[in-house]
Amino acid sequence: MEEEVFTDINGNTISLDCQRHSSFCREFTISSPKVSISKVMVFTCSVWLLAYAVFFFTQNTAVLSSAILITLGGMILHIHFVKVDHESLLVIGSLGIQVSSSYASGRESTTFIEMNRIKDIVINEAVYLHQIIYYLCVLLKDPSDPNEVSSVVPLFQSSKPRLSCLVKVYKSCQEILSKC
Repeated sequence: MEEEVFTDINGNTISLDCQRHSSFCREFTISSPKVSISKVMVFTCSVWLLAYAVFFFTQNTAVLSSAILITLGGMILHIHFVKVDHESLLVIGSLGIQVSSSYASGRESTTFIEMNRIKDIVINEAVYLHQIIYYLCVLLKDPSDPNEVSSVVPLFQSSKPRLSCLVKVYKSCQEILSKC
């Protein structure tokens, strides 16, 4: 078990945990920082102060109630659907690849791709806002023509690690795929 610290495309610190279960099985977990309580407090206080200012001039209590419900609902939705705590990639040589995302609320999302559907794992580049970013992706074989690619499955979509982190995962994945 080896853990290294990297940064994402925004410069935030992320950690890569590599576990070697066997020569044909490795697991990579990228963990993002936890939800910042200070940012949540600043956002909540800002919205509630704005709502109180509107209430002060309108004397309408629905404004305060709405502000409270909207911020609480927004935080719950953000924690359950947006904020990913960690993403993992489990590569099993003869079986396939499992991609998992764990959200701050405890919800997990898992996808399994069978090895016979995988053409290759590559590092691709894309234009994101005003910069070029790199991402790791799985190329899936076209069922009608095994030499063609039918679709691309991006990995580590939420953590968005930089190239140095992706290269480490890529080399290890290629090592396992070359043995199959």
